[in-house]
Amino acid sequence: MFTHLHVHTEFSLLDGMCRVKDLVARAKELGMTALGITDHGAMYGALKFYKECKAQGIKPIIGCEIYVAPGSRLDKTAADKNHRHLVLLARNKAGYQNLLQLVSIANTEGYYYKPRVDKEVLARYREGLIALSACPSGEVPRLILENRIDEARKAAAWYRDNFSGDFYFEIQRHPMPEFDRINSALLKLSKELGIPVVATGDIHYLNREDAVTHDLLLCIGTSTTVQDTSRMRMQADSFYLKTEAEMAELYRDLPEALSNTQKIADACDLSLDFGRLHLPQIDRPAGMSSFEYLTDLCRKALPKYYPNPSAAVQDRLAYELEVIDKTQFADYFLVVWDIIRFVKERNIYYGVRGSAAASIVLRCLGITEVDPLEYSLVFERFLNIERKEMPDIDMDFQDDRREEVIEYVSAKYGPDHVAQIITFGTLGARAAIRDVGRALGMNLPDVDRVARMVPFGPNMTLEKALDETAELREAVQSDGAVQKLIDTARQVSGLSRHASTHAAGVVISKEPLALHAPLQRLNREGAGGGKVELVMTQYPMEDIALIGLLKMDFLGLANLTILSRAQDIIRERRGVPLDVHRIPLDDKKTFSLLAAGETMGVFQLEGVGMRRYIRDLKPSHFTDIAAMVALYRPGPMEQIPRFIRSKHGLEPISYPHPDLEPILRETYGVIVYQEQVLFIAQKFSGYSLGQADILRKAMGKKNAEVMQKQKQNFITGAVKNGYTEAVAEEIFALIEPFAGYAFNKAHAVSYALIAYQTAYLKANYPVEYMTAFLATQRDDAEKVAAAAAESRRLGIELRGPDVNASEVNFTIESGDGGDAIRFGLAAVKNVGEAAVIPIVEERRRNGPFRSLEDFCRRADAACMNRRVMESLIKVGAFDPLGSRATLLHNVGRIIDFAARELRIRQSGQGTLFDLFGGVAEMPAAPLEMEASAVSQKELMAWEKDLLGVYLSAHPFSQFAGSIGRDTTALCGEISDELDGQLVTLAGMVAAARTSVTRDGNTFATVELEDLNGRTEIVAWPKLYAQTKEFWQEGNVLLVEGKVSFRGDRGSVHADAVRLYQPNAEGDSVEAGQMVRVKPPGGNGFHGRPGFPPKAGPPFHPPPKAAARPAAAAAPEAETKKVIEKDKPPIMPRRLIVNLTQTENADADLGLFNRLMDILAVYPGPESISLQIACPDRLYHLKLSNLKVTCNNDLMAEIETLLGPGSARCENNGH
Repeated sequence: MFTHLHVHTEFSLLDGMCRVKDLVARAKELGMTALGITDHGAMYGALKFYKECKAQGIKPIIGCEIYVAPGSRLDKTAADKNHRHLVLLARNKAGYQNLLQLVSIANTEGYYYKPRVDKEVLARYREGLIALSACPSGEVPRLILENRIDEARKAAAWYRDNFSGDFYFEIQRHPMPEFDRINSALLKLSKELGIPVVATGDIHYLNREDAVTHDLLLCIGTSTTVQDTSRMRMQADSFYLKTEAEMAELYRDLPEALSNTQKIADACDLSLDFGRLHLPQIDRPAGMSSFEYLTDLCRKALPKYYPNPSAAVQDRLAYELEVIDKTQFADYFLVVWDIIRFVKERNIYYGVRGSAAASIVLRCLGITEVDPLEYSLVFERFLNIERKEMPDIDMDFQDDRREEVIEYVSAKYGPDHVAQIITFGTLGARAAIRDVGRALGMNLPDVDRVARMVPFGPNMTLEKALDETAELREAVQSDGAVQKLIDTARQVSGLSRHASTHAAGVVISKEPLALHAPLQRLNREGAGGGKVELVMTQYPMEDIALIGLLKMDFLGLANLTILSRAQDIIRERRGVPLDVHRIPLDDKKTFSLLAAGETMGVFQLEGVGMRRYIRDLKPSHFTDIAAMVALYRPGPMEQIPRFIRSKHGLEPISYPHPDLEPILRETYGVIVYQEQVLFIAQKFSGYSLGQADILRKAMGKKNAEVMQKQKQNFITGAVKNGYTEAVAEEIFALIEPFAGYAFNKAHAVSYALIAYQTAYLKANYPVEYMTAFLATQRDDAEKVAAAAAESRRLGIELRGPDVNASEVNFTIESGDGGDAIRFGLAAVKNVGEAAVIPIVEERRRNGPFRSLEDFCRRADAACMNRRVMESLIKVGAFDPLGSRATLLHNVGRIIDFAARELRIRQSGQGTLFDLFGGVAEMPAAPLEMEASAVSQKELMAWEKDLLGVYLSAHPFSQFAGSIGRDTTALCGEISDELDGQLVTLAGMVAAARTSVTRDGNTFATVELEDLNGRTEIVAWPKLYAQTKEFWQEGNVLLVEGKVSFRGDRGSVHADAVRLYQPNAEGDSVEAGQMVRVKPPGGNGFHGRPGFPPKAGPPFHPPPKAAARPAAAAAPEAETKKVIEKDKPPIMPRRLIVNLTQTENADADLGLFNRLMDILAVYPGPESISLQIACPDRLYHLKLSNLKVTCNNDLMAEIETLLGPGSARCENNGH
């Protein structure tokens, strides 16, 4: 028998092309009894391969083609890039564990371009391993190709001796010249050194005909094209899974090379135990087992959560503890308890996801805040003794502090016991098209056009796309290039493309993790700054659970950050120690907000479709929110109208059988939750809740054979309980579809609680909540724009960034006109916190910046690069210090000036200027700038680009009060939930372009923008031909059309359009006739109460912004408004005072303070300038907050203090 030992699967990422299931099936088909896996440098697919081989009756041989450093694995110089290959196979469990160690060391300690080991660790972890000399990149083959035969002999002897005879020369026979040279030399060395030979194929794909596609895969992996003659490629089509007959023919002269494959296969006998748990343990009181400690904690805490607990409560606790004891999961519960204890101590906001809220034990431990008895949550849905699977206690943490939790766990259990979990990105349908198109060298816009024809959705394949999309089928049939693109993409679609980190997965082990899973390095920023050395497992989530390791979900959730920040702001501003965990669940303001659908920024309830349903539902109880969280998803969504009608008495609540009423009364006769399915199975068929959950899972998987068996069991049980077979059939048919998509109630209640908390804060503390929302989402331009529009709707003024007013993040400013939200400096695109923290700190220490020169002198120039300065200038952060246009035009001079000032300070040359800097300001003279101007349109474009919103003005702002009566949706609300529906929108054309159809007709695609956001509008040729002049940038339009989504890209296909300008004194629209190509249709939104949202407050441009030009009623050339630097008011005279720095800084400061006292006695209209003579230069400073009356008495007092000629009055500017 022959066995393939050198095989690369798809987990040799973008190099191997063998899908594991197909590979094993092909080997089985060829009659092989064993098969190896030797992916490059990693063991990503080892367990998947092991399971698949076992399932198909083939012996799995686990191995890896590792990289060996030329010297030490720790050396990382240019010469160390020349690594060599070596194939290692695990003979037994010891060999497997040593292979785990070697791969982990290579990927953590030895990584330099590739994960590398060295001979020191090979010698340390050699036990139980068989080594093969590998491909032409192996150490011995490479030395042969370099004619270094003596060194090749020496290297081969080292491997032979190190592996105690378990080292083989690979004889690979491919029609390429280098293989003949290598094989000839290896056969000579084999006889000379007594090293056996073995036949291998270096498999990279399954079938010979896959060679072309594999070549394309290499192009994708190396970012080259098939036209590139210098790229990496395999020069033959022979790297496929050959049959035993083919290998026998190839090696007919070397039978021992074939027989040695079987010898190695027989020697490899690895059996992995998947039944053991490796749970970590926390410290516990002496003499107590983990279960006893858990029981003690719960018993002591029970009265806190259930004063005078009833028998039902005590029985539930006893039952859960019994199940935990039998399943041996006490350590798991204690580990989670310890983590949550730390989280609470650090005031980190958290929530628990999934079915964990169904456990009274977790409630007693303070892990969940949901009462499982109050909401009838089923413990068996969480932990089922009849299913014997480790439960999931999935935790959400505020996303800005998640790393703190991971660092705590790593510190507590040891960095070698904790890791994050890998996940693999695959070549999805769209990604496959784009990658293949690039590799084929096709025109990228053409490739993108084809990719966009693929519908967007989970588990979308090219086969499904071709079935569902006529446009894609037509393109394939009519264009040979597209057909080749799609055919090739289908062959690589679904392959693993890259490794990344699971968004939430964390694994904790009792023993060092490298004993159970291969690891690789994961560097990231720590919570306290600086790099933190973390690792991640090379096995994905499902494999981690399989080998008995504790996997946990630590998900970062922005909404928890918003909750935390909002409460901090409320506490600081109002002195209210608010705790959202103690708020009433029947707050009238909160339910009024929900009933109005004003849920932008409310967790789980902010989508436009959800807002519509929430408004229709008008929830009156917390359980209504939980039901909507559960219903608003594909499948159960179709039950929402019935649910709403039944709640409001518009449709009678009906139950297919009277015994369903107690179970479905809460949800108005609609099956909403998985728990209801369990209760129905329990009621009708006598199932235990554990058995019922097994039934639910079987229904969800839709296995016909299993379903038939379950159905028969259900009917038999129902008949035993006194129901007829017909009733049993009817009830089974009722619950079967719901079991697949009904929602976990524990999860719905947990998330509904966060939704309610966010709604409560928005309803009762709107300014604080919106500030927290903006601060948390500041890097997401779309969310900032939506939140800005919502703030205005709520009557909250937004103020732009200002170096003299802004903090690092968004803040609240209070005044006579009410509360306003001020943009933080770090909320500006291209500006990070590191650049602006020094600015804010300096202003706090020494007061506002009184001029641009003052800013340059005091701010940290080292943090202010050109890009940061330009961005801050463009958004108006320096408006108090000068014109945006002028400052931007002179930004190079400003940066040079600031750098010069920094050098002076760093030189240690103290100046009198430093003493006065807190109260004085330099005039423009020392920093000469050329005046410049900018149009209002360009200024607004800067704000939109860098802030995500218009602040100084918005071309559409004058229409904000009118769109409610003329539109049915806002531009920012267009989502796939509205696909196929007719809408009416109003907005400004922010961008426009024309294209040509295949028939040569012109159509327009424009970006229409209102205060809420943007959406794409398409005017097809018939409409465009009648309305060409409408589709120009800057025009404000009213558009009717149908929403259309293709994948993740949506647009509105216009049916009608007109220029839009409501009459300020009436309700009619006067801006011209509506031009349409077909009669409009109703869209289901007309007349819905409270929509669109009320107009927000008017814009208040900052003092230096030019007025916004009025919108035209018809297209015409735009009149450019120019913003010029404000000219200072003309003062009749100014006072100039001369000062000289001495070596006595204290005396200088005292003199200055006495001068200030004199000036304060003579208030008046004249400005004051100081000329300070310092050793290095003459400083000119203007006292901007103090003016005087120049008269003889004042002049006399100054000269008495400073000496004759120290002061003079002159005309301003001379």
